[in-house]
Amino acid sequence: MAIYKAPVEDVLFILGEVLHYERYSNLPGFSDAPPDVLEAILAEGAKLCEEAIQPLNAVGDREGCTRHPDGSVTTPAGFKAAYDAYRNGGWLGLSAPADYGGQGLPMTLNTVMQEFISSANLAFGMYPGLTQGAIAALLVHGSQEQKRTYLPKMITGEWAGTMNLTEPHCGTDLGLLKTKAVPQPDGSYALSGTKIFISAGEHDLAENIIHLVLARIEGAPEGTRGISLFVVPKFLVQADGALGAHNGVSCGSIEHKMGIHGNATCVMNYDGARGWLVGGENKGLAAMFVMMNEARLAVGMQGLSQSEVACQNAAAYARERLQGRALTGPKFPDKPADPIIVHPDVRRTLLQIRAFNEGARALALWAALSSDVAHRSPDPKERQAADDRLQLLTPVIKGVFTELGFANAVQAQQVFGGHGYIEETGMSQFVRDARITMVYEGANGVQAMDLVGRKLGRDGGRAVMTFFGEVAAFCRENAGEEALKPFVASLAKSLEHAQASAMWFAQNAMAKPDNAGAGATDFMHLLGLLAMGYMWGRMAKAALAKKAAGEDPGGRMEAKLITARFFAEHMLPETSLRYRRIQAGASAVMAMPAEMF
Repeated sequence: MAIYKAPVEDVLFILGEVLHYERYSNLPGFSDAPPDVLEAILAEGAKLCEEAIQPLNAVGDREGCTRHPDGSVTTPAGFKAAYDAYRNGGWLGLSAPADYGGQGLPMTLNTVMQEFISSANLAFGMYPGLTQGAIAALLVHGSQEQKRTYLPKMITGEWAGTMNLTEPHCGTDLGLLKTKAVPQPDGSYALSGTKIFISAGEHDLAENIIHLVLARIEGAPEGTRGISLFVVPKFLVQADGALGAHNGVSCGSIEHKMGIHGNATCVMNYDGARGWLVGGENKGLAAMFVMMNEARLAVGMQGLSQSEVACQNAAAYARERLQGRALTGPKFPDKPADPIIVHPDVRRTLLQIRAFNEGARALALWAALSSDVAHRSPDPKERQAADDRLQLLTPVIKGVFTELGFANAVQAQQVFGGHGYIEETGMSQFVRDARITMVYEGANGVQAMDLVGRKLGRDGGRAVMTFFGEVAAFCRENAGEEALKPFVASLAKSLEHAQASAMWFAQNAMAKPDNAGAGATDFMHLLGLLAMGYMWGRMAKAALAKKAAGEDPGGRMEAKLITARFFAEHMLPETSLRYRRIQAGASAVMAMPAEMF
């Protein structure tokens, strides 16, 4: 049986000692969650995830969701009660505006909860997560009437939300979508078409489901220029807010998937369903990308979450499983064998996963704080700088976190040996659940191309150059710190690789775009390593300060420094490999004719 304990102490260390959470107290919402309140909120959220939601993870995997002849869907046993507990605790509206019934707290708190709930039960966490994404899109692009009609009950969790993009013939290339919207005399539209892979498309957790659907209005231009966004409720909402007739939207089937069995991934059929335009005609992508960008950060947290929970279980197993003797002689001579934690390769595996988890968590929280600044700061320059950082880091967090999250789940499974292949340990589920994160909300190759093709050169490269400058300043300021010297030297070298790679793209990708495509994934990982390395530098500095002050309860700061050293010595050097691959260009990649593959 798998275990999970939310990393509350690590989150508090990162927010308090590394990112200096208290400095943001001037922003709306932060004054309502000072450090002591923050700690209390996270402790309560951790308790809910550990005690009410995590025990249902294996249940959801085993039972899956059930579609009934009338098109309704029931979720696995226990999901409805757990959802009610989550909803009644106000967790869904944690960061939503108070004007619509939310608590208005920092988005950063919601990001932490996204990790906790996804580690506890990824399939379950997708239900409120999708609703939060729909809320974000309606807040930015919905009309006042739409906000009044839908947001209060979505924020309380009485109603749920989805996003409907993909169709059988088109995924990433949304310009090919065929779902049509026909204008009606009352100002609504009649939507007809089929959407696939719709997470939480139908379920029994909420009274109503508010679908956000991309469609093409009759006569609209071809391609992405002719896409509009519509709000399509499962049940029509009457003037007094009560639920009316069932709309013309139904679940045709539930997809049979590799993982996330507890989430209802549906084929959705729209048969003249009534919908209302969100934003302007043919402006649907702008509105949907509000939701997509929020979802991509959330999916990055899902990748981290599966790496974290898999690592916790692998470390517990490694401390208990007896197998062989240490290379330097028996460490437990009174036992028939030593626990496998004594073996260097097992330790290397666990440290590699742990170093990623802690570095990724710090990077994600830095991005979350950037989102709060971008949306809440009264200073235009601060907002712009924070938004630049967020735009640059979003494809990195989604792409790198999910690829390494999946790889780490596999490595954690490997620690169990044959027992990791047996369903009872739960390790197989972590691997299967983690796999989808690399695919949905834009496959990771798309994230890499977004980074290199759009984000790298955006505004003359302002965001990436600012980021490089910040890392360089950290290296300069701490070069004289004896305890940080080895780490700073490794970070500075990785910075050189990143800067040289960006320059190489500038010189070689304009004339030959395939060079950008061939090196995009390597650059995404290079930048991810550099960003996590920068976070590790800041964490190491904070840990040294805590130790110097005599504050090292349970040796946590010493463990942090050992993990930082491992990241610097064993993981940051990978930037050299990534740089060499980028320099190789697209020649060999594009040389083979398609028919020879």
